[in-house]
Amino acid sequence: MEKKELQKRCKTLAVKTAKLCIKLPFNATNKVYVDRIIRSSASSAAHHRSVYRARSKAGFVNKLKIVEEEVDETMLFYEMVTEFNSEAKKELREFFIEANQLLSIIVASINTSNSNIIKGNVRKIRNPKSEI
Repeated sequence: MEKKELQKRCKTLAVKTAKLCIKLPFNATNKVYVDRIIRSSASSAAHHRSVYRARSKAGFVNKLKIVEEEVDETMLFYEMVTEFNSEAKKELREFFIEANQLLSIIVASINTSNSNIIKGNVRKIRNPKSEI
């Protein structure tokens, strides 16, 4: 998947989440959960944008791990909001599925990146003459 497409999916999910949250009734429970879900979904999109500006491979992986945490947090709050807003259950379920797909892609990217970093380090250790 292209990085622009993934960035767009993260941003679109954050925007759709915020638009849904505007429609939810205002009460003490929703106030807390809606605030958290909007923050975490927007934060995952913002952090994903910064992933591609990492200065090193390790920085790239660390930024992806932050995105992973934010998407996972968003998924938790989708579940929490669903518990108190059954009328939004269908729409929140769709958002949950999209977030889960994004999470799977991000975790796969982390694993691939970690694997590539390890392979790169192994080559350097096994072939010390290449540094001379």
